[in-house]
Amino acid sequence: MNKINQLTDIHNSGRPYIIYKSKHGFDLYTNFSKKIILNNKNIYSFLNKKYKNNQKKTDLFIGFFGYELLNNLINVKIPSQKNINFPKGIFYKPETKIKISNKINYKSDDKFLRKKFKININKNSYTRIFNKFKKKIKSGETYQIKICTKYKTKSKINPLDFFSKLSRSNLAPEAFMIRDKNYSIISCSPENLITKKGFDISTKPIAGTVKKTKALNKIKALNYFKKNLKETKEHNMIVDMERNDLSRICKVGSVKLSKQKIVEEYKDLFHYVSLIKGKLKKNINNFDIIKAMMPGGSVIGCPKINTLNLLNHQEKENRNIYTGSFGYIKFNGDMRFNIIIRSILNFKNVSEISVASGVVVDSNAKHEFNENYIKAKALIDLFK
Repeated sequence: MNKINQLTDIHNSGRPYIIYKSKHGFDLYTNFSKKIILNNKNIYSFLNKKYKNNQKKTDLFIGFFGYELLNNLINVKIPSQKNINFPKGIFYKPETKIKISNKINYKSDDKFLRKKFKININKNSYTRIFNKFKKKIKSGETYQIKICTKYKTKSKINPLDFFSKLSRSNLAPEAFMIRDKNYSIISCSPENLITKKGFDISTKPIAGTVKKTKALNKIKALNYFKKNLKETKEHNMIVDMERNDLSRICKVGSVKLSKQKIVEEYKDLFHYVSLIKGKLKKNINNFDIIKAMMPGGSVIGCPKINTLNLLNHQEKENRNIYTGSFGYIKFNGDMRFNIIIRSILNFKNVSEISVASGVVVDSNAKHEFNENYIKAKALIDLFK
């Protein structure tokens, strides 16, 4: 039996499973022996518990931290918001890991009706929030802030069908999928937040987006970013913030820019990207790393704590998985986590896609509102 047939059989069996992008294809995790549903209390014991490392490929926990959980971890409180009661975080202990290729050719015969997507903030509401935050920037309360908008539709979906389409049309380096009995997540996240091997740690902030056109190639996109004052300011601020986050847990002088301001190409857009590396101090544990690096600054704004407080008092709906983090922690302490963006959460037959764009002093409300749609489009197209 080939590996794609194995995947199809696992999917059709109804068993929970996870797919995560690897260097040369995807890793498929299944046969979960443990499922830990995280909350604001048990996250500490989860991160601090030591497990015996038998050097198996499945000596790890894989799953996600939601946005609310990560806020609580750094003592940022979220006021009462509209909530769908989705878990704050879930991690699984797999007993089976299968390597599969980049080409997942799965097509469902299921026919699902869906309603049109509804946006939770229209252009006028967005502009009011935008102008409010512009004043906060001018008064020095924040330097950059990301306004979240949510697209929702009521529908059943076949997550493997969606993920198969997504992997063919918009393969992203941090793509993943979770299929469990009562929910699924499909993601084409491009952004790595943490890669840790031994004492080496890196982060890869993305700050800067431009829509692809026939006239705009990778070289022209780089020139656009370099000449665009708003995009350059936004990128520099996020890089500085993530360098500072890393510096809290790394040896003095070890945090360095490995790649600065390069362009990465995706289905509908180009991104402005940097890579930062460092060497961890001795006695730094999983809890220290997660607390220092999450939630990822590139999807929040800066300074982080001030900006989170401003966002949380403005937003009326819980972000759930959005701007949380998905990945794994190995029993030997190595870890890899992304930032959960460009994702569909399907829960109780409702699909939600959350997106955000950065507001700095030079930003334009119409441009940022439209940028949000560009980011959501690759996912909305899956429903056609």
